[in-house]
Amino acid sequence: MDSLSLNIEGNLENFAPGEVIEGQAAWQLAAPPKKIYLRLFWFTQGKGTEDVGVVSETVFDHPGRAGTRTFKIEVPLSPYSFSGRLVSLTWALELSAKGTDQAVTKEIVISPYGHEVDLTGNLEETA
Repeated sequence: MDSLSLNIEGNLENFAPGEVIEGQAAWQLAAPPKKIYLRLFWFTQGKGTEDVGVVSETVFDHPGRAGTRTFKIEVPLSPYSFSGRLVSLTWALELSAKGTDQAVTKEIVISPYGHEVDLTGNLEETA
């Protein structure tokens, strides 16, 4: 059975700008892929055009059928994760194997506040 896994040290989901995400990428595949990609990216959802921006990409060349690699990725200073009435911006880490349909994604929050920025006008604290 093909599988990919992405584990963030301490099971953290919230990161401050400039902080370092540390973790482990692992895979077990029927055939060795040519490459394994680890990407840090953001995407927008909501009304209008949806955008995607890849901020960091690590490539594991000739990774073999099964393997594990540790990683460290510095969080960019912006943009912050936010949720608004018309559009939201979400950050994620993705591990994928070239030439397969295998991928795993973990959504994270990047903000100096410990939670996404609420642009809806709701004055209640977001946890």
